[in-house]
Amino acid sequence: MLQILYLAQDLTDPAVRRRILTLVAGGANVTLAGFRRDANSLAAMPGIEPIELGVTADGRFAQRIGAVAAACLSLKSKLANVGKPDLIIARNLEMLAIAKRAVTLFGGQVPIVYECLDIHRLLLRKDVVGRALRATEARLGRDARWLITSSPAFIEHYFRPLSGLDAPALLLENKVLEIDGPADRVADSAQCPVPGPPWKIGWFGALRCAKSLALLAEFSRKMEGRFEIVLRGRPAYSEFADFDAFVRNEPFMSFDGAYRNPEDLADIYGGVHFTWAIDFFEEGQNSAWLLPNRLYEGCRYGRVPIAMKGTETARFLSVRGIGLVLEEANAESLSTLIGSMTPDRYIEAANGVAQCNPGTWVFDRTDCEALVRRLAALAVETTQAMPTPAIPEPRHNEGGLL
Repeated sequence: MLQILYLAQDLTDPAVRRRILTLVAGGANVTLAGFRRDANSLAAMPGIEPIELGVTADGRFAQRIGAVAAACLSLKSKLANVGKPDLIIARNLEMLAIAKRAVTLFGGQVPIVYECLDIHRLLLRKDVVGRALRATEARLGRDARWLITSSPAFIEHYFRPLSGLDAPALLLENKVLEIDGPADRVADSAQCPVPGPPWKIGWFGALRCAKSLALLAEFSRKMEGRFEIVLRGRPAYSEFADFDAFVRNEPFMSFDGAYRNPEDLADIYGGVHFTWAIDFFEEGQNSAWLLPNRLYEGCRYGRVPIAMKGTETARFLSVRGIGLVLEEANAESLSTLIGSMTPDRYIEAANGVAQCNPGTWVFDRTDCEALVRRLAALAVETTQAMPTPAIPEPRHNEGGLL
């Protein structure tokens, strides 16, 4: 059985939980270690007891550097009861530093896979800070055998031209994890509200975009109750003046808390008509390039996605001829796009989503097993780089493993 040490930047991140579930479903034995940012009981996994390396704070980069340095110093004792793994996966830049230290402690000859699913704005700065961080990433990732990322636009706009990394790329989209059967058996869908007012827009997942919050609030007020906004997930409180008070004061907006992914997806998407697949958090950079979890989740359950013009998400939808695209980032443009929505128009849009191949949205047990087999093949290659996977051609990717 493949032995993986997975190093996570946030042990309470639902996306980390989903990745561990993926690897275990694929047949790997996973040891999870990393930093904790807050309490999240929904991140717990049966049979997985994380090794905590310290506590970090969202948005406090300097504090995180200190935490990484302290973790490197204490890593020997933290991993004292961990056997030498076949492979180390380091999620995000700071965990690459810890992975390098771990390889030394294990006596070398342990391949590292670098997993990077977001491009932090500091890495894109053109000043000395940005150059220093990119140089650090290139140095720490020099021996990485693979790069795992989630959007072809990350490869096109950052990893190829700017990062300095030579590792071949493996594209793992943010698909819905369903390990009870193959994707081609996915036929069930969450019960949808009756098409018609009040129309409900769901914004689920990592809630970190103050611009989206303000836009949706203004739009819902403008529509005078014909549209309601439903929020679920983990708010990044550092990005809002007072998230809870803001939502509480909005007459057509509600926040219903966190949820388990993938277990609760059918329930939460069952209560909405549309998926807000827009993020302005790092506008023109990471937000323009990513393919968010909620894009795949909403479409898996037949909900109509709303994307922003000029983004990778909009391109993804355009290729498939589905979804709605917002022309301008304001409430007036959103009113033009969906304000006069009719049941017939909605049903036509939802049917377009439903006609897509389920494998577009779902990562099933067969996919998990294929991933672990590829990682196992990498693990036996400790003296030279793997010849595959090749960096994909972004504009021709149809999803899945490349």
